[in-house]
Formats: sequence, C-alpha cells, structure tokens
Amino acid sequence: MSIWWQAIRPKTLLASIGPVLLATALAKYDGFFDTALFIITLVCALFLQISVNLANDLCDGISGVDSSKRLGPKRVLQSGLVSVSALSLAVKVSVCISIVSGIYLVYQGGFLFLLLGSACLLGIYAYSAGPFPLASNALGELSVFVFFGLVAVLGSYFLQTGSLSLNALILAVTAGIQSSAIMLVNNIRDIETDAKAGKITLAVRLGDARSRQVFSFLMVGSLLVHLIALTLVSTLDAFVIFIPALICSVFLPILYRAITTYSGTKLNVLLAKTALFGFIYAVVVSISLLASSYFSLT
Repeated sequence: MSIWWQAIRPKTLLASIGPVLLATALAKYDGFFDTALFIITLVCALFLQISVNLANDLCDGISGVDSSKRLGPKRVLQSGLVSVSALSLAVKVSVCISIVSGIYLVYQGGFLFLLLGSACLLGIYAYSAGPFPLASNALGELSVFVFFGLVAVLGSYFLQTGSLSLNALILAVTAGIQSSAIMLVNNIRDIETDAKAGKITLAVRLGDARSRQVFSFLMVGSLLVHLIALTLVSTLDAFVIFIPALICSVFLPILYRAITTYSGTKLNVLLAKTALFGFIYAVVVSISLLASSYFSLT
C-alpha cells in the first residue's frame, strides 16, 4: 500500500480538493448545496488527478523521461517497484472510478458535462502520451490552469447551482494560477533531466532563473487577482475578499525565500509548500464564504 500511496503523489492531490471546496462554498453562499453532489464531485476530481499521476508515471517510465538521475520523488515504474502491467491496471481502475462517478455528474449537469468529462479523460492520455504530449511541449502549466482552475471550479459551481457567476470565474482563475505554480516548481526541479530526455517543458524553455521569476509572479499574481478583481466587480462581502488575501499573504515571503534559495531535491519541499498554499487559500476563502453566509442569515 505504501508503494501505491507513493504512486498517486498524495501531496499534489490538494490541487484537486481545493477547487471543489471553493466552488461548493461559493454555491452555498449563493443559496445552493447538495451534499451527495459535493462528495461525488470530489471523488471524481480526485480520481481524475490520480489517473493523470499514474499515467504520467507509466508514460515517462516507458519513454525514458524518468531516469535514475531524477531529482523528484521516486517514480514507481522507473524505480522497479511495480511492473508495467500492474501500473497499467492501476490507471484503468482509477479511470473507471472517475468514469463511474462522472456518470452521475453528467446526469446532474447534462450534455455539457459529457463533453467536459470526455475532455478530462482525453487529457489523462494527452498530458504525457500521444503524438503531441502536452507536458513535453511546454503546455503543462496551461493544461493545469484549465483543468484544475477553470473546469474544476466552474464545473463544480455549475453542478450545484445550474448557472455560472463572475465570482466563480475569479476564484477559478485564482485557483488555476496557483495550480500552475505547482507544475512550474516540478518542472524547474527537472530542467536538466527533462532537457536531456527531450521533454521541453515551460521551465526548459525559459531557463532556471526566468522560471523562478515566473513562479514568484504567479504566487503574488494569484492573490492580486483575488483582491483586485473581487473588489472591483464582486458583490461578495469585504470580509470574504480581504481576510483570505491578508492571511495568505503571510506565506508569500516563505515561498519567495524558497524559490530563490532552494535547488535540487529541496525543490520537492517547495512543491509541497506550493500545493499547501493553494489548499490553504481554498480553505480560508471557503470558511470566509460560509461565515459570511451564516452571519447574513442571523
């Protein structure tokens, strides 16, 4: 079990939990909440990400992108902990769970969610494999922004409310930026090995120094989007806008210090901290929304 726990990359799973929390809390704030729908949406999101993680391990192990010189956490196929057949089966099981839970979401959300679900399943394959693997063509961060930001937040919100809102879009953009930063840290760590393997990530194209600057820009930018966009166009209470920005800004110096000093395997620590930052943002915003909703009712 410890091997499979390692294979699903648990520290990164916060990136799929946070957006669902954000969207559901906003829906609750707007007067909508279905417990069963929330749980099934969360299950589907988690297993879609697990499927991507396992498929990435499988594809990069077979293609040789993962090697013994890899600085990141061990990949179970490359390190010989599991066989190709076992990992392939694990991918299929995870995909099946996401499909089964997704069928209920399609039933609730309609034809649009059949299209979104199909795109998510295609993304599992297209991220690491196919004639134009997204991760090997500097599109990893953009893919994460779309699926872990726009699709996850807007999709979850629509399932609960049957509509979209400007508030949901702003939170989706913020969540997507933070998730993209997780991917960027991963790619900064692997610049040398990826370049040698012919995997052209955004970090490989930008180089180490510029990639680190982009990371800092993304971290600060995510909170600026939250603060400025919600202040200018949102009807949310000031409590919901300013408290999360204030709390999360406390962590920015820690992340900046890490991105300017960490290298090699220490970037694994920064990756975990970046994922945790995004999750903390989602939790604080969610609590603020629920508290605001409660006090407005009382």
